[in-house]
Amino acid sequence: MSAKPQFLFDFGSPNAFLSHEAIPAIEKRTGAKFEYVPILLGGIFKATNNRSPAEAFAGIKNKREFHALETERFLKRFAVKPYNWNPFFPVNTLNLMRAAVAAQLEGVFEKYVEAAFHHMWVEPKKMDDPDVAAKALAASGLDAAKLFARAQDADVKAKLIENTQSAVERGAFGSPTFFVGKEMFFGKEQLREVEEMVSGK
Repeated sequence: MSAKPQFLFDFGSPNAFLSHEAIPAIEKRTGAKFEYVPILLGGIFKATNNRSPAEAFAGIKNKREFHALETERFLKRFAVKPYNWNPFFPVNTLNLMRAAVAAQLEGVFEKYVEAAFHHMWVEPKKMDDPDVAAKALAASGLDAAKLFARAQDADVKAKLIENTQSAVERGAFGSPTFFVGKEMFFGKEQLREVEEMVSGK
């Protein structure tokens, strides 16, 4: 088995959510545990002059249709359920991503990641509204007040900036991005390549 795979994610990306849903089965098949790395997609977009697919593909004939087809193939290949479109998209994820770093420090990272993705793409809510987000996370059994308070600490903010800058320096321009050692893969469709590399195929 080769280097531990890394998953650079932002809750604002529906494709990051689908990747998150597919990863457990890949871990089971390969025995590899993915390292989840919170990044700020808005920061990556700003640094790389990128835009979300919803914006970038808006006027391109057939591109959106192909993207939908590609997603259908992904759902079948990895046996995952589709996401529910968030009617509040795009959602500003700055506080959610800072709270992800806080959750790492507080020892509730996996539970937090599951809850935040759920409230973005399974039962979609306006997760950039502090009250809405706090209620949603509390309903998932998390101490939302503690996490959002910790998210304002200087060390937490600095860590998210560091993760984001490091991602750009390593070649990332969006989410989901995966690394296996120095090899970078972008987009949920590349998970098949990631699995092959981790399996040593």
